[in-house]
Amino acid sequence: MASQQLRTDVTRRLRLPKAVDLIAFALCVAQALYLLTSHLLTHWPLEANGYTASDFVNVWAAGQLALQSTPALAYDLAAHRQAQVAAVGHDFSGNFPWYYPPIYLFVATGLASFPYLTAWVGWSLATFPAYLAAIRAIIGERVAIFLACAFPAVLSNVLVGQNGFLTAGLLGGTLATMERRPWLAGCFLGLLTYKPHLGLLFPIVLIAAGRWRVFAAAAATATALSLASLAAFGPDAWYAFVHALAAGSQSTLSQGSTGWGKLQTTYGFVRWLGGSEALAWSVHGLVVVTCAIALCVLWRSRIPFVLKAAALATGALLATPYLFLYDLVAVAVPMAFLLRAGMASEVATYEWVGIGLASLSILLYPAFEAPVGIPALLIVASLVGTRVLKQSVPSRQTAPDIIAPSPI
Repeated sequence: MASQQLRTDVTRRLRLPKAVDLIAFALCVAQALYLLTSHLLTHWPLEANGYTASDFVNVWAAGQLALQSTPALAYDLAAHRQAQVAAVGHDFSGNFPWYYPPIYLFVATGLASFPYLTAWVGWSLATFPAYLAAIRAIIGERVAIFLACAFPAVLSNVLVGQNGFLTAGLLGGTLATMERRPWLAGCFLGLLTYKPHLGLLFPIVLIAAGRWRVFAAAAATATALSLASLAAFGPDAWYAFVHALAAGSQSTLSQGSTGWGKLQTTYGFVRWLGGSEALAWSVHGLVVVTCAIALCVLWRSRIPFVLKAAALATGALLATPYLFLYDLVAVAVPMAFLLRAGMASEVATYEWVGIGLASLSILLYPAFEAPVGIPALLIVASLVGTRVLKQSVPSRQTAPDIIAPSPI
């Protein structure tokens, strides 16, 4: 059946309703204007005595420490903060701790090789095409780039210089190439281990579905990266990472040091509502188990691949307890697969409305500073579930096959 899907072409193109077209255009213009006016009115990302302190400073400062042959100090809160203050040129409130595995120090050292502002701007410019390419490959049409640019989470990622574009690009690239280029998909997935908490469900699903080539390539890539980082940064960096990870989990998930409204997860949502830590872990655990079982059943079924991919992308984001606003750029991946699925028949009006509401939820974060990612993900999950149920019910008419996503 998979080979038949690969040979079948869909002649129907993705046509945007006029309202969607206008709203997407307005979002593109609004986000561009916001960045421009932020620079003109507040000189962002510049300040009178240096640079704006944002999430990007933790990457650049970690890279500086690695370039000084002290990569383990990136995981030392005091030393890392001192490097951050030196980077922006002034003291600032708060902290931006470094909890990434040492493999991400390759990126940090590369960025720290450039001046701070050049690296910040260059990082967004360099990773944005990866995000666009992934969404374009999934949908298979140029209009995908327009929709990807309109997605509200784009602005949130650019403002703080984070890695949301890279995450979305790797997640989307993994699923977009899995059918036709499993080894390449595994390499993308292995690179995504710079955020290992996003891969909680992937091994389970790949084993259940028998995707051994993807699994092997991902394992080989992750192992190679780990060994390379061990050789480049030494074992002390890995020891420091393990120690910092435990401390970071305690600070972020138990003490809520970043604020529950910033944690875009089921765990964070329960804590934001006033629930205890035990209740939050119980609810979150239930979500993880439910996602794992549902995905294993789905991936062993004859449901079209695009719906399997949409479900796995959604489940991967729901399963992690550690997700922030900039990570929500990756929500565009399951949305793109939903639109791809709709190209075989028609994207229903309620699907456009659901995608719009999920996007609106993310857009409203500045007004509420709440876990807006949970409503967005639940809406997407319900849309995927509805399409899966429709595919599972025999139809009187033979629907056209849905092809696999275009290769990147």
